[in-house]
Amino acid sequence: MDHPRRYAKSHEWARLEDDGTVTIGISAYAVEALTDLVFMQLPEVGATVTAGESFGEIESVKAVSDLYAPLSGEVVAANADLPGNLETLGSDPYGAGWVIRIRPDDPAQLESLLDQAAYDALTGSGSH
Repeated sequence: MDHPRRYAKSHEWARLEDDGTVTIGISAYAVEALTDLVFMQLPEVGATVTAGESFGEIESVKAVSDLYAPLSGEVVAANADLPGNLETLGSDPYGAGWVIRIRPDDPAQLESLLDQAAYDALTGSGSH
């Protein structure tokens, strides 16, 4: 089953997977806004993340930006290929460009995130 993506106002996306984990990434809108990515720091597997708090950072030639967890849980996977291939964030932000996968403390937290239409309204963009 293909679950819909939900979005945080800080531009991270979250998608429930069939096994109950949640994949988290950065929206295409945010990747376009950051431009010229040079560095990314990811959490270790086994780390816990807390909704609304930073779990890593991404750096462009212009600025360093925190990555915020859209929901709380334990990191069960981090995309180890990503820091060395940051262009994947731009070319496939919702597929190969995923950032971390967590086992959520409370999957219902997904419901508090923005759906696609609300996120498009927030960013003033059409669907990507």
